[in-house]
Amino acid sequence: MGAWDLLLSGLVILLGLCGVLFPGMSGSWLVWAGVLWWALKDPRPLAWAVLVGATVVLLLSLAVRWALPSSWRRTRADDATRRLMQYGGAGAVPGFFLIPVIGAIPGFMGGIYLAERLRLGRHGEAMAALRTAMRSGGAGVLTEFFACLLITGAWLGAVLAG
Repeated sequence: MGAWDLLLSGLVILLGLCGVLFPGMSGSWLVWAGVLWWALKDPRPLAWAVLVGATVVLLLSLAVRWALPSSWRRTRADDATRRLMQYGGAGAVPGFFLIPVIGAIPGFMGGIYLAERLRLGRHGEAMAALRTAMRSGGAGVLTEFFACLLITGAWLGAVLAG
């Protein structure tokens, strides 16, 4: 596989990660498409195993999101919700790498807490706003983003493994 193909599939995966946080883009399927492109261009058993794993993780993520109460799924996003999800994503990415894999969850919630703490100024109000945000769509976004981070981590590990 050439360096340009690897770079372009990585950019598609990165665009998919951003697409999870921005309403209107199907981010998880862009991540899957980037892995598919990589697996088709680099037909090794490891690449196909990562693609199969990515498919399973995305389908499980979809099932979990469907099992969430309807009020916890992704809702129509206004500017405030978009800003919260961006803060959540900005916290989840470093959390994913600082505390491997599982750190994305507290990182996501920490990012939302930080956004609300800056907006409201008090700990109690920020915690109440965090609970509300997670109930009004944050849990669905967290589920989808966590699945995409798992797939991206597996892809990155496979690329670095050679």
